[in-house]
Amino acid sequence: MDKSVRYTYLDPDHILSMRSQANLLKIPRGKHYYKPRGMSTLNLRLSKLIDRQYQRTPFYGVPRMTKYLNELGLGTINHKRIERMYKIMDLRALGPNPNTSKSAPSAYKYPYLLRNLSVDYPNQVWVADITYVPMHYGFMYLFAIMDLYSRMIVAWDISNTMKAAWCKYVLGDALSFHPTPEILNTDQGIQFTSETWTDYLKDNGIKISMDGKGRAIDNVFIERFWRSYKYEYLYLNTPNGGKHLYDDTREYMDYYNHQRTHSSIADVTPAEKYYGNKTYFVTTKYSESLV
Repeated sequence: MDKSVRYTYLDPDHILSMRSQANLLKIPRGKHYYKPRGMSTLNLRLSKLIDRQYQRTPFYGVPRMTKYLNELGLGTINHKRIERMYKIMDLRALGPNPNTSKSAPSAYKYPYLLRNLSVDYPNQVWVADITYVPMHYGFMYLFAIMDLYSRMIVAWDISNTMKAAWCKYVLGDALSFHPTPEILNTDQGIQFTSETWTDYLKDNGIKISMDGKGRAIDNVFIERFWRSYKYEYLYLNTPNGGKHLYDDTREYMDYYNHQRTHSSIADVTPAEKYYGNKTYFVTTKYSESLV
């Protein structure tokens, strides 16, 4: 059963309590509520401007982003504020930068295994990442796992925190519906260097690969997906709340996997490439507006 469908089964009017329903379906009860994290009006405005500009120029570090924002006439924006925003948003300037990766200093950094690797079949390599999602009031995070061969999103979820346990849960959901990948690549973020994450990969026989420090380009395909997601959905339809964000993101994921063709994979959809045949057609509101 599809994860997104399971969530709709939590019924607040049911004779069973929400806790009992969640326990029976083996899903976190909190997933039903999707409460965004709060933020001051100025910081929320800055976060939206930073997020949009970062998608255009991912090589902007704190100094260049601060200069860009001050040129917009918003008043004097201190670089320390932007530095804090970068940390909240989990942004890293593309290119070598010793101060952008937020892994724990004592955590072991695994080698990057994708250099010169030929990716020739589905589930050979998965890549995963987290992106910041600004809304009208507050923000949340989106975590996605992509099959590198087909570009298909095999699992995703939304949360108001970036905990390793959350990432592990989403990966577990992916493994419930798809074959186990040989390699899984991430950046060196604190979630992915934690024992909660790395031990789970080891227990499932998955080789761990990590980008070089400050090297966002190593995970370029999922970075491109974030750009598509934000320009084709988020910036056009800023969600009013967590439930709105989740429902629209689910619809966009269906569109991306089953309708959006990619020139880099012979002009087929990710689902066609992943499964090796024509898959069912999912009708979404993006069919007419984006195809």
